[in-house]
Amino acid sequence: MKSLIIFSIITLVSIKTYGSEMFITEKTLEFQIEENISIREKQKELDKIYSDKKLGAFVDNNKTYFRLFTPNAEEVSLVIFENVDDSAGVVYEMTKDENSVWETSINEVLYSKFYNFLVKHKNKEAVLCLDPYAKAVASYNSYFTPRKGIIIKEDNFDWEGTSWIKNNWRDLIIYEMHIRDMTEHPSSEVEQRGTYLGLTEKDKKGGLSYIKKLGVNAVELLPAMEFANVEIPYRKEFRGRFNTWNPYERNHWGYMTAAYFAPEEYYSLNTRQLERNKWSGADAKQVNDFKEMVKAFHKEGIAVIMDVVYNHLSEYEFGNLKEIDKEYYFRLDDEGNYIAESYCGNDLRTEAPMLRRLIVESVLYWMKEYHIDGFRFDLGKLLDWKTIETIIFEAKKVNPDVVFVCEPWGGGYDPAGFSLRGWGSWNDQIRNGIKGENPYNGLGWIFGQWYGNNNPERIKSYVKGTLVKDEHGLFQLPEHSVNYLESHDGYTLGDFIRIGLRDVNPYHQKIKNVYDFVKLNDEQLKLNKLAALFLFTSQGILMIHSGQEFARTKVIPFNPEIPDTNQGKIDHNTYDKDNEVNYINYDHAEYNAELFEFYKKLIQLRKSYPALRRASYDEITFITNENNPFALAYLIEHENEILLVALNADNYSNFRLELPEGKWEVLLSTEFLIEKSFRNINLKPKEGIILKKKQ
Repeated sequence: MKSLIIFSIITLVSIKTYGSEMFITEKTLEFQIEENISIREKQKELDKIYSDKKLGAFVDNNKTYFRLFTPNAEEVSLVIFENVDDSAGVVYEMTKDENSVWETSINEVLYSKFYNFLVKHKNKEAVLCLDPYAKAVASYNSYFTPRKGIIIKEDNFDWEGTSWIKNNWRDLIIYEMHIRDMTEHPSSEVEQRGTYLGLTEKDKKGGLSYIKKLGVNAVELLPAMEFANVEIPYRKEFRGRFNTWNPYERNHWGYMTAAYFAPEEYYSLNTRQLERNKWSGADAKQVNDFKEMVKAFHKEGIAVIMDVVYNHLSEYEFGNLKEIDKEYYFRLDDEGNYIAESYCGNDLRTEAPMLRRLIVESVLYWMKEYHIDGFRFDLGKLLDWKTIETIIFEAKKVNPDVVFVCEPWGGGYDPAGFSLRGWGSWNDQIRNGIKGENPYNGLGWIFGQWYGNNNPERIKSYVKGTLVKDEHGLFQLPEHSVNYLESHDGYTLGDFIRIGLRDVNPYHQKIKNVYDFVKLNDEQLKLNKLAALFLFTSQGILMIHSGQEFARTKVIPFNPEIPDTNQGKIDHNTYDKDNEVNYINYDHAEYNAELFEFYKKLIQLRKSYPALRRASYDEITFITNENNPFALAYLIEHENEILLVALNADNYSNFRLELPEGKWEVLLSTEFLIEKSFRNINLKPKEGIILKKKQ
């Protein structure tokens, strides 16, 4: 049964628009708790409900089906729109089956049509909601972000024979990157800047050409599922929160997912800035653009890993799972308020069987439909263990080599627990031990200092993979340790070293000339090389962040239109800035070409010598040096290779080492002195070397 009705967004979701601001009536956000039953008890009862029916919108035998799971809704209807900005549509009644799946079907193929579900709960106004299974999304760019799903034809792309890149985890050299940032700066020289397709352009200074030149074999994309781009207005109150932290009113990194099956449409727009209060993504171009990007990487032998956010949902927008069924999908306290261990306003109740199903199906969809090679889970410890175990079990049926790594924190800290379940984890222990926890009073080994409980034995443990057989070890296998020194979070390694050496005071000093500032001095260059040399000679998965290879800086650009008092200072949390603080400036890579070439050679060496990535625990032997605790030397004997790595992080003393018997050749070094006889090496402070024993 269907009826044609005329309605407005104001009627259905009580939205009013005044200029660029949008407000919503509080009564639509209230939550009613049934009497005489606690939230916990009700959720326990809800968890007994389960359905295997295919959900979302899909075409089968020339009919289009629509299904939504919500056990607590009083009524659900389907609304079909002809145009993305239509406020009138055709409404179809939906019926609820015995397992709380609301459904209807239409005897037409409705590809390219827009749709929402109109969800009505007891004592509340009906709300237009986005299908949580929507495969493509059109977005209205405001902080409430009304969205419409788009019905698309799936499994309809020419992959030209490409498929997953199947790497041994220990061979991975991951380049963590943001899709827009890699080509948005003019120095990238690409035509379609800031886009999926911009990354695919050949023979350009930036994008895929640059990544190929560097030599990594995997990229890790910051979140690219459809997400909320706009945050609440600066210095204005909203639902008890007052935005004092984000004058840019943007979420640039993407850690506010809105649709778990749909690619972000902003990365298909060749535009210099996001246009507020306008619709984007209506042509669903982002679906094929994303696939073209993956295909281009795969043609070059580069795996594509997605950073995914299943621990919470987009915080401020209206018309998503929060309005579909708050009680079912979210962790709530006894008063019905959202629990926010993620610090993002709402934590998803991943232990709910139908939400677990959604997460697993989302992962499998990106593997099958987009040929994604692996996943990095944001705040992974906020997901329950059964969901974690189900994800990897089901995904390995599709691709046994699929990569799963995570942040092993959020609702606790448990890298060991993830390792027991076959997952990799970001190793914050090696990060903090080698560079330090912070550049003010928490410096690490490369500075000739011990952070926390680090000592020579812990440094040796990092070399071998931070295994549980060592004191304070974390992992069952080296390939579960994601070794890194820099990520999107925190200061870049280059800025960390600049601050740690006291070459800049980030609290007070404003940088007027970024081009001069980014250029490394001798001491900064030494520490960057030393850190890289340690990282690339340690066992485990290896990850670097974009720009680490040229000591990228994150100086906030000056913009008189933005009320940011920190402009000109170094930033360490740039999630909110769609500007040059995040864009990769390829001119800077040329300024620090020596460091770029050093990283490039390290990548080539790690690929060429399995000893640097696949050695077993017992194949690594340390050469003791009692006089200099910050000096480190070790032999790696793997298959027919014998390598020697020597590093000196001491601030004052040289590290003199007599080489084992045999003839040795230098594979790579920072600046160093070698005795004429080549029987000894003499490393000055902050120097290192890799040698190979000749056959």
